[in-house]
Amino acid sequence: MSDGIRSDLNRKALQLEYATIGWNVGEAFLTIGLGIAAGSLALIGFGSDSIIEIFASLVVVWHLIPGHAYDHPERTALALRLVAAAFAILAVVLISLSIRDLVSGRRPEESPWGVAYLAVTALVMFALARAKGRMATRLDSAPLRSEASMTFLDGMLSAGTMLGLALNAVLGWWWADPAAALLVGLVAANEAREN
Repeated sequence: MSDGIRSDLNRKALQLEYATIGWNVGEAFLTIGLGIAAGSLALIGFGSDSIIEIFASLVVVWHLIPGHAYDHPERTALALRLVAAAFAILAVVLISLSIRDLVSGRRPEESPWGVAYLAVTALVMFALARAKGRMATRLDSAPLRSEASMTFLDGMLSAGTMLGLALNAVLGWWWADPAAALLVGLVAANEAREN
């Protein structure tokens, strides 16, 4: 691949990362605020998870910034370890909160705004994950590929949290949200191990 093509692809990959960071910053503030208003640990936990995802995106930005060797093995290995650490932290947070909520039977209040926002977030994260995955293949970037997986998991977590909040509001199934978060936490733990 020529330097010009690689530079153009790299610029597009950075734009995807900046879009992810921007969305996740807004997501953190909004969902934590909605969670506090509804007394929903699921929404607060979801917003806190966004901070971990911002870190993973910043690692990929660091790996992709111009002026550094793209295929430097030590740099790539460090980026993968940092993203793996973010996956591990995400797994610990989600699994811990899920088990705590399942054991305590904690029931969140209804949050129609939270459900609506999470639906939009799921669509945005799935689109970003797909675009990043394609870009990772074109750049042959393992850190970007790994972070695209985290973005996909954010979409899954958005959908799971949304479904859990909706099932709680409509059917009173308080356990649906922590159960979905537990599943996403287990997937994140596996991603950390694979990285």
